[in-house]
Parts: sequence; structure tokens; C-alpha cells
Amino acid sequence: MEKKQSSAVAMGVDDSLSPRVDAVKPSRTVAISDQANALVQAGVPVIRLAAGEPDFDTPAPIAEAGINAIREGHTRYTPNAGTLQLRQAISHKLKEENGITYAPDHIVLSNGAKQSLAQAVLAVCSPGDEVIIPAPYWVSYPEMARLADAVPVILPTSIDNNFLLDPKLLQSKITQRSRLLILCSPSNPTGSVYPKKLLQDIAHIVANHPRLLILSDEIYEHIIYAPATHTSFASLPGMWDRTLTVNRFSKAFAMTGWRLGYIAGPKHFVAACGKIQSQFTTGPNSIAQKAGVAALGLGYAGGEIVANMVKAFRERRDFLVKSFREMEGLKISEPQGAFYLFIDFSYYYGKEAEGFGRIDDSESLCRYLLDKGQVNSFNGLYCLFEEHISQVIKLAWSFQVASEVNIIYYVLIRASNVRDMKSSRVI
Repeated sequence: MEKKQSSAVAMGVDDSLSPRVDAVKPSRTVAISDQANALVQAGVPVIRLAAGEPDFDTPAPIAEAGINAIREGHTRYTPNAGTLQLRQAISHKLKEENGITYAPDHIVLSNGAKQSLAQAVLAVCSPGDEVIIPAPYWVSYPEMARLADAVPVILPTSIDNNFLLDPKLLQSKITQRSRLLILCSPSNPTGSVYPKKLLQDIAHIVANHPRLLILSDEIYEHIIYAPATHTSFASLPGMWDRTLTVNRFSKAFAMTGWRLGYIAGPKHFVAACGKIQSQFTTGPNSIAQKAGVAALGLGYAGGEIVANMVKAFRERRDFLVKSFREMEGLKISEPQGAFYLFIDFSYYYGKEAEGFGRIDDSESLCRYLLDKGQVNSFNGLYCLFEEHISQVIKLAWSFQVASEVNIIYYVLIRASNVRDMKSSRVI
């Protein structure tokens, strides 16, 4: 036995990976997140402004539904596409709130919208197909395309145009290989909301290209600030047949840890997504699905519970936008939805920060904020409108304004004092 093991060691082990995996780029934010986690483990309070999740607890009626599901024995496998009860509730929601009609067999539930999105890309893209992605974009979109052996085609947008896709640019970039256009409205990471007229212009272009499908990521649809309104792409004339609509419960209902999302679309495409899922994970967990039914039972667009959360997000947005606009050199587009700020900090690049060194780009700025202020932000830089009560107040008085960039600390610390999240009172 020992001889065989020695022989295997001598021969070595082929540790090569699939070219598909090698094509996927590692996240540049992983190192910063690891550094933040190391600080937390060392007992250093870190201001987390990177994770894309609400800081509210899951609403009580939803949580109770999950608890009751366990007590009542709803703990077994569900159908691969999800329970009929929840798919019927989603069907009703999409018709009433989004103006799009899908039968339950046009809907597949997954373990989060990320799985729904990835399965959609895998289901419709062939090797060499092009996936069109407006930038700035959620970091996983291009990597999903690469995992499907497709080619991400990035289309730039401008802060001066609220990071919205220019239809003329889209028209110029469509080729015979164009298979998928990914739209996210409200947008992660910019908070931009596509007006209906602009979506109609995009739809007019799409209609002239039979191979081109739309993957519409609408997970922030309820976190939107008037006068902006949400329009589902599939509701536009002629777009139902070529649109895959993805949504989830994580954001609007503060259910990030429940891992529940879904895709709705033409049966042919959705069935293909279900086929992939059946060989990967099968359906999402039964308890989360019962909670999902309760979430959709809160009322139109989540009712008063979701409206109160959105009100708090708006107050935070208003305060942060006002504060950042007071800072010299910054450019900011006021978000119309979601809970992110996407800020141009390039004015500060090239400056020396005392005790840190030169700030060259968004990545080094993120490292600086984490190193000197324990602010965990995201390359770009986009931040959650989160509140951080006692921990941030403790940090505030230790900051030294040693360079122009340190003013960022002051704004972020002030943001923690806007509202007491637990009591919902101004402090």
C-alpha cells in the first residue's frame, strides 16, 4: 500500500482546472472582504458598506410563516420548479403589479436570483455567443457569460446620463452573435431606473434582431423613489416572447439569508432553466417557499411593511447625497432606486494619504477606507445606505483629518447618526 502511495506522489497529480473555470476572473473585492473579516475576527469594529442586503430583519409575518412551516412538517423536497402554491402567488403578483401574464408552469423558483440568472445564461447561450452588459454592472454578469462559454460585451454609460444605456450605442454593437442583453432596473450598483420611454426605445431595437433575448433583472423593483416608477420589460409590446424576468425575495422583503428567487418567461426557455436546475440543486428549500407565500401576502408591492423600509432607505439616500455633494471634487448621480451610491472619487486619485500612501484608484481607496476607518466598501465605489449605531460613533472620535480623502470618513460617520434604525426616530 505504501509503495503505491509513494509511486503516486512520485508521478505527481494533475492539478489543472477546466478552461471554463480559468476564464472566470477572480473578484478584486475578495481580498478587501477577507481583510475586513480578519479585522472583525481581531475584535475591530468594521463599518460594512459593501454587502448588498438590507439592514432590517425579515418582517415578522414572513418569519412566522417559516417557523410554522417547520412546526407543521413542511420540511420535505418540493417539486423542482417550486411549490404550486408559491408559483401561483408569483403568477398573481406579476399580473397585478407588473402587467405580465405567466401561468405557474412559466415560473421556476431557485435558491436565490443569482442561480436563476446563471441558469438563464446557460440555457440560452451557445459557445461564442455575445452577452451585452451595460456598465457599471453587477460583478457576476460577465462571469456568468464566461461560464457559459459566451463573450461578455460591455457597453459604457455616463454619470452625466445617470448611467443609462444609450440606444444608439446598443444598436451599433449588436452583431449576429448577440444573444442576450442584460438589463437591471433599478440598477445595482448605480441605483438608476430606466424610464419607460427609454425601455421602449430599446425594445424597438431589440425587435429588429430575432436572436436577441432580454434578461431583465428586476430584484430592486420595490425599492424605488418617486417620481421614478418601475416598468417590467416583458410588459412592453412584442417583448413577452423574448424576455426572461428574474426577481427575488431578498431585497424588498429583507430575506437575503432565505435564498429564494425565480425566473418567469416563455415556457420553452423556463423549462430549459428547470432542466439545468434539476441536475444541480433541484428546487429551493420548502421552508423559504412558505415564507415567500407570506411575503407576497403582505399586499401590493409588499404593503405598509415594505413601504416603511423604502421610506427609511430614501431618508438615508437623501442625507448621503446631500453630504457627498458638499465634498470638493466628487461627482454623484442621485439614485432613483435600490440602496447604493455610485460615486466618482477620481478627484482624489494621485493624492498621498498620511500613514497609508498614494491613492491610485478605487481599489486603493477602498483599502484606505478599510485600513484607516474600518469602512468596508466596494470597488467602484458603491455603498449601502446602512446605519451603524454604536460601533460607528465609537470610531468617529478617533479619526484624524490628515488628508483631503479623510473627509470621506466624516460623511460616512455622519450618515450613521441620521436615524435610530431600531426605534425609527430621528436622533
